Amino acid sequence: MIKIITLITFFICSLMSAQNVNLTVSVSGLKNNTGVVKVGLYNSDDTFLKTIYKSMVSEIKNNEATVTFVGIPKGEYGISTYHDENSNGKLDKNMMGIPSEPYACSNNAKGFMGPPSYKDAKFTVSKDSKIDIVFK
Repeated sequence: MIKIITLITFFICSLMSAQNVNLTVSVSGLKNNTGVVKVGLYNSDDTFLKTIYKSMVSEIKNNEATVTFVGIPKGEYGISTYHDENSNGKLDKNMMGIPSEPYACSNNAKGFMGPPSYKDAKFTVSKDSKIDIVFK
């Protein structure tokens, strides 16, 4: 009986882990190698650019950076990333609240008179995936 329970538990655990995927984010087009790149992963419209679901930091090499979110559930996500040139841990803004450090979002989403929307930045992850974000 214990063997059966152990086998069932192992089977359920393997099914649960099969529903998680890896998402690699490649960032290019950075103007220099100073500072770090911060990448924020968001999983809903309500939290986009407000509450990060998961985040990662990467060093910059050859004006590029790469991070991999490991074991995330399949689903819909949006990404916001910025080049923290002075490594102060935050996106610097000017007096009007406009970012003074380079930033970009998934799908090359751009805002009009404000930040980009989740609707424009969202994408679906159903298997191990890689997306490219190019700073312009």
